[in-house]
Amino acid sequence: MLSCYIIYITDLLKYSFHYGDGTQGNMEIVKEILEWKIRRNALILAHNYTRPEIQDIADFVGDSLELSRKAAECHAPVIVFCGVRFMAETAKLLSPESIVLHPNPLPGCPMADMASPEEIRAYRAKHPDAGRRIRQHHGGYQNGGGHLLHQRQCGKTSRLPAAGQASALPSRRQPGANIAAKLGRKIELWPGRCPTHNKILPEHITAARQRHPIAIVLVHPECVPAVVALADHALSTGGMLRFVHESAQKEFIIGTECGILHRMRKENPDKAFYPLEPAVLCPNMKRITLEDVLNSLRDMSPAVELEEEVLRRARAPIDRMLEVR
Repeated sequence: MLSCYIIYITDLLKYSFHYGDGTQGNMEIVKEILEWKIRRNALILAHNYTRPEIQDIADFVGDSLELSRKAAECHAPVIVFCGVRFMAETAKLLSPESIVLHPNPLPGCPMADMASPEEIRAYRAKHPDAGRRIRQHHGGYQNGGGHLLHQRQCGKTSRLPAAGQASALPSRRQPGANIAAKLGRKIELWPGRCPTHNKILPEHITAARQRHPIAIVLVHPECVPAVVALADHALSTGGMLRFVHESAQKEFIIGTECGILHRMRKENPDKAFYPLEPAVLCPNMKRITLEDVLNSLRDMSPAVELEEEVLRRARAPIDRMLEVR
């Protein structure tokens, strides 16, 4: 118990250091959250795109693949998942014995909703040989909830290497198109897209380079191929964070959701990070607030629930995804 309170005091001091006296209301909420976290023996996971104050109370911040791995290995009795719905469902798939709380049930992912289970079933019925033609895999980007994933044979994320993704069918349009261009191969693409990353246009990259001519340009592979072609590197959020930490370069233009800038600046105070203009913002990732997290821990609700059949069948594609390093 003593170690729990040491962690509690450390987290509270860390939050106070970052936010100072200007967020006294937040400080009171954070204090309650940390107290309830100890009572519930809970682990808080947050995506790189969530609000800065949510990232700062989290035990672990990462991209979708990193959060999946953390959920699989943590064995926590309670997981508070701060991200969009399909990610919370993936955490439940990987840690079925845990109570997985999704503090605000509204944040869905429009991209994940662009491929319904019914559409996947119809596709596979219409193209029965597709999986056998391409390494016997119907691949799908990991952005999909349990009901969608159990229709797939393997899951994919933006962090997986191109060699692993080459067999993806159907894939999502932007990452799939970028992979196809890189490999010089034809890949049949699912007509899906990320509305947030689709807002990034080539002229935004060009304008940012003019403002910051020595900066390295990093974009997310969910951007359109014309944007990726103008960038120095196309990386997942986890890949971006590793790159900027290891790079000797001091200036970076970041072409993804603006939430990641908070973590980049915290972890690399000697480097400069420039967002695109206008800033790229995902409204769904910003829905979860400190009040939501507090209420969720206090009420143990809303909890992610998945049917046994979905838990059983959807686990396989996620496990295959995690096997790819």
